Amino acid sequence: MAQQVIQLDQEKLSCSICLDLLKDPVTIPCGHSYCMSCIKTYWDEKETHSCPQCRKTYTVRPVLVKNSIFAELVEDLKKAGLPAALPDHAYAGPEDVACDFCSGRKLKASKSCLVCMASYCEQHLQPHYNIAPLKKHKLVKATSKLQENICPRHDEVMKIFCRTDQQCICYLCLMDEHKDHVTVSAAAERAEKQKDLAGNRQNLQQRIQDREKDMKVLHKEVEAINLSADKTVKESEELVKDLINLIEKKSSEVKQKIRSKQKTEQNRVKELQEKIEQEIRELRRRDTELEQLSLTEDHLHFLKSYSSLSHLSESTNVPTISVQPQQYFKDMMMEVSNLRDKLQAALSEEPTNTCQKMTQVDLKEPVTRHEFLEYACQITLDPKTANPYLSLSMSNRKATLTQIEHLVSSHPKRFLPWWQVMSSDGLTGCCYWEVKWSGKVLIAVAYDNISRTGSRTECGFGNNEKSWALECGTGNYVFRHNSISTLISGPQSSRIGVYLDHRAGTLSFYSVTKTMNLLHRVQTRFTQPLYPGFWLGACVGDTVELCKLK
Repeated sequence: MAQQVIQLDQEKLSCSICLDLLKDPVTIPCGHSYCMSCIKTYWDEKETHSCPQCRKTYTVRPVLVKNSIFAELVEDLKKAGLPAALPDHAYAGPEDVACDFCSGRKLKASKSCLVCMASYCEQHLQPHYNIAPLKKHKLVKATSKLQENICPRHDEVMKIFCRTDQQCICYLCLMDEHKDHVTVSAAAERAEKQKDLAGNRQNLQQRIQDREKDMKVLHKEVEAINLSADKTVKESEELVKDLINLIEKKSSEVKQKIRSKQKTEQNRVKELQEKIEQEIRELRRRDTELEQLSLTEDHLHFLKSYSSLSHLSESTNVPTISVQPQQYFKDMMMEVSNLRDKLQAALSEEPTNTCQKMTQVDLKEPVTRHEFLEYACQITLDPKTANPYLSLSMSNRKATLTQIEHLVSSHPKRFLPWWQVMSSDGLTGCCYWEVKWSGKVLIAVAYDNISRTGSRTECGFGNNEKSWALECGTGNYVFRHNSISTLISGPQSSRIGVYLDHRAGTLSFYSVTKTMNLLHRVQTRFTQPLYPGFWLGACVGDTVELCKLK
């Protein structure tokens, strides 16, 4: 109990300026006590002489007289033992807001008063909680920006907002340069701006959600790219193996042909050798007979025999022999050399060209409507993108051009002023959809980052590099991309089929009748997901409808 009393006495005997025990305590006329040095310093820094706690102002600076009773109580409290000093974290650092009323080492301010234009620690803030007039003051979290609320010209608090000049002013400014301007209280303007802020935040959050959705689509596209790349690598390895097998097979065939040719030539030469050897034997026999005849002494025998021995048989027809082994297989060497040159030329092509050729061969576009329907996708229109003159119906699958501008919320994705609308989701991979139309319309696809406001070149479907569009009207079709128009002939139909192979970079438009009639095909490289879109601009009542495909 004694300790509690001592603690209570310490609180009562502390200076509200320095927050320490009173030193040379003095009491001013309002009854509050301070250290003599603290109150002198406080008044020296101020133009007026007022009480730091109750704010009572004195015309004449009061004479300070030492309070002997408080001095004795302080001494008694010191003899009872002083408590430990405040921890360092209670004092204001370089980045903290300091109490304006602490002398010496200042404590951290916990609140700032927008009326007093000063910041207070918990101790110096107590009058704002206890004194009736101060309770009405506006307290906010301690801030170092109080000076920004002071008018630089009149040194008064700026509590008024000038809507004419869009700036905060004080009441003296209102009587001077802002006299005839439209003004409201800062609180009223804050309330108005708060509504706009809420709307802006809603738009930002919606855009964040949209971009997060786009990120998910792109993430799926990356996964699809990786899966496709892995599949293509595996298939290409199989194709290369097949190619190697074909080369080995061709090499074996060439080797067999060479060996066959070798055997044929060997047999030909061997047969010729046998004939020549037989002729040599015959010639040697005849030479021996002639030699013997030349040695005979019987003239009559010589003459009779010579006539038969001197006649020689015809020599074997031997072609001119020139040993050049490469000439025997020259034609086969030419064949192998040509095959090598073709293979080398094919393998020296850029990988992109090779992949495109492989894609054109491997990824064949469907032909029949039944085949197209295997890639059917369900598409809905995004109301946030629809121009105010477009009316959406049938669960956002149908758009109609109306004469009345509908009341819609502002949204950064909404097309203004062009009568256009775009789908909710972007497309990648292989997709097919059909559209029923009437009047004059554009059936298009576009990137999500196409402009929503501005000139026709900036945001009109088919008039920039971010969109591709087929114009359907009476009697003809026109394909548009990047402001280039191409007239297209084809059977008229109120139903148009669109086939997209995002990976292969193909976009095809078909007139759907009893058969699929190709109107136009785009071959390019798509860098983002594509969003189906429509323009309706000929007459009120023109419509487009995304068909339900089974």
